[in-house]
Amino acid sequence: MTHGFDDDKMTKKNFADDSIDIDHSGGEVLGQISRYEDHERALQGNEHFHRLGWKRLTIVLIVQSIALGSLSLPAAFATLGMVAGVILCVGLGLIAIYASYMVGLAKLKYPHAAHYVDFGRLLMGRFGEQIFSVAFILLLVLSVGSHCLTGKLAFASLSDNSACALIFSAVSAIILFAFAIPPSFAEISILGYIDFASIIAAIGICIIGTGVQRGDATGPAWSAWPQDDINMSKAFVSISNIAFAYAFAAAQPSFMDEMHTPEDFTKSISALGAAQITIYTLTGSLIYAFVGQDVESPALLSAGPLLAKVAFGVALPVIFISGSINATVACRYIHGRIYQDSVVRYVNTTKGWVTWLVIVALANILAWIIAEAIPFFSELLAICGCLLVSGFSFYVPPVLWFFLLKEGSWYEKRNLRTAALNLFVFVVGIVILGCGLYASIVGVTTAFRTGSISRPFSCNAG
Repeated sequence: MTHGFDDDKMTKKNFADDSIDIDHSGGEVLGQISRYEDHERALQGNEHFHRLGWKRLTIVLIVQSIALGSLSLPAAFATLGMVAGVILCVGLGLIAIYASYMVGLAKLKYPHAAHYVDFGRLLMGRFGEQIFSVAFILLLVLSVGSHCLTGKLAFASLSDNSACALIFSAVSAIILFAFAIPPSFAEISILGYIDFASIIAAIGICIIGTGVQRGDATGPAWSAWPQDDINMSKAFVSISNIAFAYAFAAAQPSFMDEMHTPEDFTKSISALGAAQITIYTLTGSLIYAFVGQDVESPALLSAGPLLAKVAFGVALPVIFISGSINATVACRYIHGRIYQDSVVRYVNTTKGWVTWLVIVALANILAWIIAEAIPFFSELLAICGCLLVSGFSFYVPPVLWFFLLKEGSWYEKRNLRTAALNLFVFVVGIVILGCGLYASIVGVTTAFRTGSISRPFSCNAG
């Protein structure tokens, strides 16, 4: 977290020198004491918000990126076939990691860019900052809302729908609020170990459960090639699900802003990339191989009623910890913008804590209301995901290289290879945007046509 105080301009010695004539004015002395206390709090706050090492950054990135969405990948494999599924999991993973590398380089070159939003200002001035601000906050708030609904589904499954699911949704929002209270990502990273163990355990239960069921079956359950009845919409939905599983770059500058050694970010994204590609490829391929074309999304529903409950129970930490970190990132940006020239932004004063808690509460309430009030929230989330995730994670990072990072002309010999690679990543991002948007719009029209839109604030879990 950057701050507006110049640590060299106000030291204890300077303060002592400035306050020698203490008899001149009591108000002046009190003012000097107040300035000194603010300075001390700023130093303490700045130190508190720069405790993140590359190992903790890796955990925070895992928390933010690997969630129950990974259990939608087996269904994508069923649509695309084993060969295309594996190629896309590995290929899109490598592209996403390279794009995040560009984001990291931009953060190193412009260290005062505390959030992704600041890149919008660097690219397009005030207009770019406003566009990126809306997109940044909207994406994170919608993500929190989706975790409210996921928590509702989990609680309803565990309780056999013994209560109105709206209550479960409200409880989920309260839990998300509680986990989002710590303002420092270094503190959240401690919960990250629980989160990571939770998702690995849930995936493991699904793989083992479906594998045991597969042991009682005969004949091939899977195909190397796409479904016979595949169409553009189905294919694009599956491709988008794989691409969005690698969406984490939007929060990366916010996390890096807390690092004590930002240059180590390459270690974090390398470790994250290896973990993501391995987990996603094994999850998609193994569960699809065990279940076959009838695999459900999320895949834990294919493990049987009992194991589905066990997996949902084990996955509760990842639902809430992963969801809460999105709220924390959004609120850190909002709180920092409101109090950008004040010690309040360090959340180490009474006013800092009160305003922080209010903003976190409002963000979670807004996310819950949007998720429950909009009948087609899932379809809206898919559309916004295509519009926003494809930009933050795929086609904007190459733009950062062309306009902020490259030295000299792109067609110079030393830049040609990097320019070609970034152009390729940009094209992939635009294809994901166009294809995903097409598939999402088809999904919305289909939902309206078939009447599968849910009612606002419904007691039904699904």
